[in-house]
Amino acid sequence: MMRSMYSGVAGLKTHQTRMDVIGNNIANVNTVGYKAQSALFSELLYQNSSNATGPNANTGIGGVNAKQIGLGVKMASISTNITLPGSAETTNNPFDIRITGESFFIVNNGKDNLFTRDGSFKVDAAGNLVMSSNGYKVMGWQVDPDTMDIKPDTVSALQIMSAANMTYPAEATTQAYVTGIIDAESPEVNSPDGKIMNLNFYDSRGYSYTAKLAIKRVGSSNDNVNSYSCELVKLLDATGKDVTGTAGIDFGTADVTMADITKSLANGYELTAGAGTPPTSYTLKSPAENTDGDYTEYTITNGTITGTHYKKDPADGQLKQDKVLSQDEAWQGVAEAFGYTSVDEFKRMKSTVVTDDTTTPPTTTEYEVSTQLASLLAANGMVTGTGSDAGSLVFNGKTIKGCCIDFSKADGSFVGINGTPGTKTMQLKFGNTPDASNFETITIDFSTLGNQGNEKVTTANATAGSLDGNKIGAGRKVGKMSGLSIQNDGKIYATYDNGQSKLLGQIAVANFANAAGLSKEGDNLYKATQNSGDFDGIGVDITSDAGYMTTGELEMSNVDLSGELTGMIVTQRGFQANSRIITVSDTMLEELINLKR
Repeated sequence: MMRSMYSGVAGLKTHQTRMDVIGNNIANVNTVGYKAQSALFSELLYQNSSNATGPNANTGIGGVNAKQIGLGVKMASISTNITLPGSAETTNNPFDIRITGESFFIVNNGKDNLFTRDGSFKVDAAGNLVMSSNGYKVMGWQVDPDTMDIKPDTVSALQIMSAANMTYPAEATTQAYVTGIIDAESPEVNSPDGKIMNLNFYDSRGYSYTAKLAIKRVGSSNDNVNSYSCELVKLLDATGKDVTGTAGIDFGTADVTMADITKSLANGYELTAGAGTPPTSYTLKSPAENTDGDYTEYTITNGTITGTHYKKDPADGQLKQDKVLSQDEAWQGVAEAFGYTSVDEFKRMKSTVVTDDTTTPPTTTEYEVSTQLASLLAANGMVTGTGSDAGSLVFNGKTIKGCCIDFSKADGSFVGINGTPGTKTMQLKFGNTPDASNFETITIDFSTLGNQGNEKVTTANATAGSLDGNKIGAGRKVGKMSGLSIQNDGKIYATYDNGQSKLLGQIAVANFANAAGLSKEGDNLYKATQNSGDFDGIGVDITSDAGYMTTGELEMSNVDLSGELTGMIVTQRGFQANSRIITVSDTMLEELINLKR
């Protein structure tokens, strides 16, 4: 048989294989992450008719080349153009990731780690980052709970949307600051209610509260400073309910002086002075509470008030004792008689009275409502009478729940708190009770307040957090996951609606000494072989070899369609030429057979 016929058969087979490779390339021209292959031929073998001989100096005959007859072609290799990147396709899907560089994503099919350049991922029902096409889990590194940073170790599945990651824990507020300008001519700071500031903060469970603080102008502690009080008014929860009492909130206390406040008895209240000069007790009678003449009578001594309610007896029509009031009820009644709705505010008032004007300076005595009310009434010259006819009380000081802030009279700069230069902070504390266990002490910094003219406008306001603006200690509510982002280095961050972010993990990648030696496994997957190099189970950070990831993009096929079509033409012609070898060889054999005829 003719050797050329077998050479033609070998040529047909190899060109068919090459056509298979080209056809697969063209079929995958739009496959994500596909790497084009190329088929290379080599000579099959040779039959020597005669071997080569060298020149002979003795005979003078030159050398003769060997006579070799080729026996066809074989497939030398099918190589993958794995290092040439494919074009980028923009998808705007945050879970579509394109790798720049020669690295591979690591995925797991439940048994083995495989590798891919296909970055079309999604999150499954269990919160795992997986391949969109087959659900294989994307592998990476987890967050070290001790350092809250990535700990490179054996790769594992990235469960980025686990139940634990869906929320960010709440944190109680521990720091706050008051900043702005206090204008001495501002109507607010000179009013009885003061300039109200709302300090919004969180407890350890993420519930929000508002501490209402009032800044008021008070008398200076010395000739070199101007002083303003910062008083705690009340604490409100998120619904507006007053929880001052149940929280046991405490802002400290300070004694301040203030402009005179004159208080007379409301109309209809009747005051009767007791025995002694000055009187040591007083009786206060409320106006008739209804047409039946019901009323309440209060006996006032120093620090003690008793109250008795009298009501008309329907049996005989006479007013008789109906109820003995508690101390709290009695204090409430007397406070209202002097125009105070808040008993606490009333009991913190003080009056400094000149008791001897013959001395230099005159001798003064300070009286406190809470412990010396009867003496205070006497010192102010109150007598038996009804309403304003009984005289009046003059309050020129009080004990506040809060602090006294001092500013330099020279330039309005902050000096200190409670008469102590350099003291910058006060603490808002809460009671040691189960109802207050969810709060943390809040340290409030006043050092950036100023006392300058500002067109009669006071801009002081309170803000939760540290003074340097980094929000340390600001507290937060429980956060719900609002977004995910994947950085260039593969780190995955979650953002939450409470303004926080959290590192969830990092996508690791694999590098190989000979990436072209990887075995294609279908589904855009590769497997390590002996000639690609082993995968160590840990992987590398993609930035270690200057690579990076881009989200919202996919790496498409690197097939060069023009080159493939050209190669297809060449392959077709090669196949045709080899088929002609067979037909011509057949014709020659036919001529040989015809010799017998």
